[in-house]
Amino acid sequence: MEPKKPQVVIFDLDGTLLNTLDDLADAANKMLRLHGFTPHPTDAYRTFVGDGLFVLIKRITPAHTSKEMLQSCMGVFQREYEGNWNNKTALYPEIDTMLNRLTELQVNIAILSNKPDNYTKKCVGEFLASHDFYPVFGQREHIERKPSPTGALEIAKKLNAAPRSCLFVGDSSVDMKTGNAAGMVSIGVSWGFRTESELLEAGAQHIIHHPLELVRYVTNP
Repeated sequence: MEPKKPQVVIFDLDGTLLNTLDDLADAANKMLRLHGFTPHPTDAYRTFVGDGLFVLIKRITPAHTSKEMLQSCMGVFQREYEGNWNNKTALYPEIDTMLNRLTELQVNIAILSNKPDNYTKKCVGEFLASHDFYPVFGQREHIERKPSPTGALEIAKKLNAAPRSCLFVGDSSVDMKTGNAAGMVSIGVSWGFRTESELLEAGAQHIIHHPLELVRYVTNP
């Protein structure tokens, strides 16, 4: 019996569809300088981002930074990112082509990110508006963030899809753990922020090195 074509592909956003690293690093480093802290190299943010805003701020500020200072840092970061979130951000090559092909194959596409929900929706509206993503979820209040499977399972339910018929595509261990916890097929992308070895150690069931490899997987799972 041939395996069934996946019904749904749930994508992570940052490091998977969009290269947001420079804008995130610029906003974070400006916040650090304003607070008298040492900024970090842009490349270091590959391992800082991915677990939500509060965790990002904790990772880039000195150990034992007070809760009050962390809250202040979060506010300044949000202000800086609000004004500069789309300066350098861009789609990875061939993402548009991949998404168009998935739509032609009648595969539902959705997004689940640990980026705050408002910024997730802004990024999708700015860079991915020509594609019919539904639903689009960032980090929301009172909803557990990835690697909890809550958001992924909510998406599957909204689309009337069994988890086993869904692919979860991302660039980090958080994404692989999310997909596996939800009973989905976890696919790691090698062009993002994290390493292939991290993805495999976190349980990636497949690794792809080019967006169009995902189309080939969907047509021949």
